[in-house]
Order: sequence, then C-alpha cells, then structure tokens
Amino acid sequence: MASRTGKTRNARKARAHSKGKARKKQEQNKGTTPKFPIHID
Repeated sequence: MASRTGKTRNARKARAHSKGKARKKQEQNKGTTPKFPIHID
C-alpha cells in the first residue's frame, strides 16, 4: 500500500497537471490569433 505522503504528492501532481485544461481546450478550438489583421498592405 502506498504511503499517505506518496498519495498526497501524486494527487497534487495530477491536480497541477490538469489545471488550465479547459482554457487550453478553448484556445485550441477557437484559435489564439488576434482579431485584427496582421498584414496591412
């Protein structure tokens, strides 16, 4: 059986890894380019 400390560390690591997933997914779907035209020729 894993120690309580090990479980806690693992849970914290997993939580930190999944933070911001919703924002990242939104940016991936929507795109992160600006709304204004970049090349004004």
